[in-house]
Amino acid sequence: MRLGQSISAKLLYPVYADNTLILPAATILNGTVVELHANRARRNSARLRGDFTPFRTPVVRFTEIRLADGTTQPITADTATDGAPIYRLVAPPHRKGGFIHQRVEDGKQLVKDRLAVITGPNKGDRALQFLYSQLPYHPQRIEKGTAWTVETTAPLSLVASSASAVVPIASIEPPTAEPAPWIIQAYLSAPITSASSTNGTLIHATVAEPIYNADHTIAVPQGSTIVGAITQAKPARMFGRAGVLRFAFKQIILPSGQSQSVAATVTGMDSASPQQLAMDSEGNVKPKPQDKILVPLLLLAAAARPLDQDHRTHHQLGKNAAASNSIGVAAFILGTAARQANLAAGIGYYGAAIALYERWIKRGTEVAFARDTRIVLQTTPRSSAVLKPNTP
Repeated sequence: MRLGQSISAKLLYPVYADNTLILPAATILNGTVVELHANRARRNSARLRGDFTPFRTPVVRFTEIRLADGTTQPITADTATDGAPIYRLVAPPHRKGGFIHQRVEDGKQLVKDRLAVITGPNKGDRALQFLYSQLPYHPQRIEKGTAWTVETTAPLSLVASSASAVVPIASIEPPTAEPAPWIIQAYLSAPITSASSTNGTLIHATVAEPIYNADHTIAVPQGSTIVGAITQAKPARMFGRAGVLRFAFKQIILPSGQSQSVAATVTGMDSASPQQLAMDSEGNVKPKPQDKILVPLLLLAAAARPLDQDHRTHHQLGKNAAASNSIGVAAFILGTAARQANLAAGIGYYGAAIALYERWIKRGTEVAFARDTRIVLQTTPRSSAVLKPNTP
């Protein structure tokens, strides 16, 4: 990752204009890294673990688009700094059983997530990056799969293909006895977060792709607005208490102004924090359960081992190594090579203290989604009253 580094990326989603496909998914964009900003929050967190790498956030600008016929066209766009690997949160099947059964299932999922690190694809590369993370200074890179949201600042002159002809828009018909569900791709019009949202606050999302009826007319045009509201919001608090954010969408407004109430369920949502957030079977997003007990207990047990001396050198060396292996390679080498039980134990207790702070004392995780976050809704028209904005 360096200034002037070339970037080649693909569109995650197709781009429509007036219900006409303009750019299909996987269209190639080319750009460069134009700036490197200091990431002070990450630097401060890393230094607690003995990592003195000057972490930076790359600023990228895309300047060229490669069309399907192989030709390229320059584009003018804003710079982007929100780069992060994007993952799709998906609502799992409905969970059965009581509180204890669900906590057991949470524990199983936590173990699966940990095992996926060493059993999933590209485990060799992950092992290398893990080794880098243990060093007091290491190189940085822009990860494969990093995504940015980019807005053009000047019009594009593109010719739509004949296969992308505009289809007449049909008005929304009253719901039948068994209305067919719609799967709607939309993106948030403004950021939402548990840190500042309040119950009843209206939220809006813009339909990104047109939804077709069975006769190939358009039921929901691209550019329509889906209106919802925050149903529950609590900011994260100290002592590891995570934020709470629940919301529901209840109305579609067409570009013509016509509106229709709907029953909408969130079935998917993009997230840059898959290690922190998860979606339940009702479509609510919440922080994942953390291993608050096991990791601190293991670190405390390892830290105490060097003080239990049995006067056998090889046993003592192993105890020192285990206790020192909590905050990186530098501390491991220091605690092992010094052959001092008190030093090794001190390093181990320091690592355990950091683990306890992050899991039990530090402010919990906020549930937050940036502007333009892609969401997937499954909706069915209904005859209930249209959602009305709250009057101040």
